[in-house]
Amino acid sequence: MAAKLESNGDILMLEAPPSAPPGPTWPGLSSAEVIDALPYIDADYGDARVKEEVDRLVEDEMRRSSKKPADFLKDLPPLPSFTFQNHPMIAREYERVRAGKPPVTLDRSRYNLEPPPMNKRNDETAWNHTLHRAQCLLQYQMISLENLDLMVKYGPDVWKQFIQRLEAFLSRMQKLAQEQNEKIETVNRERKYHQHNTAYELNALSTQWKELCQKNIEIQAACTEIENHLEELRKEGSERGWSLEADLQNGTVLHSE
Repeated sequence: MAAKLESNGDILMLEAPPSAPPGPTWPGLSSAEVIDALPYIDADYGDARVKEEVDRLVEDEMRRSSKKPADFLKDLPPLPSFTFQNHPMIAREYERVRAGKPPVTLDRSRYNLEPPPMNKRNDETAWNHTLHRAQCLLQYQMISLENLDLMVKYGPDVWKQFIQRLEAFLSRMQKLAQEQNEKIETVNRERKYHQHNTAYELNALSTQWKELCQKNIEIQAACTEIENHLEELRKEGSERGWSLEADLQNGTVLHSE
């Protein structure tokens, strides 16, 4: 229960805590404050003193909070576990990255053509093996040249088609982004329109509330003045030997001379 105070310390109105909104709520926001800001008509947010006070309150709440940023993830459902049962290569790479090991370098030794070692220079089998590797490397180079010729012949058209698909995809994404921006702009315009239309009613209600609070203060001051006057009458009556309570019950009001 919160109380609004006037500058002189008088209580204007008591406010009850906001009730919880209906419907399902986010588990991590069970104790969160209800946001009732009207940014299009509330001019307090542009005041540097208000901003300084808000920043101070936020820093104070963060300093007093025992909840760390990582604790907010506990309210989310757990992530699915990946076992990579059907992908052993991805599983090995995942374990390597998880262990922080460097990537395995490619073994390019099979692309090198070296003669047999000195102790096997007269070995026919060793030379036949070297010759077989040379033929394999030659065939590999020939296939590479054929691939280069095919790339020169058909590569530009393939890249043009790929770029066209990318441009079509980009056009669809830009259209979706434009539609979402238009929806956001529509929502913001509706909020601004409704808040500006409601501002007159809110200002009238605020003025009425202030007038009623001021009237309550005046009534409270008048009651206090009457109570003080009654207390003075009781004292005067007790000094003169009068019974003020009995006279009040009989309907007789005494006035001090």
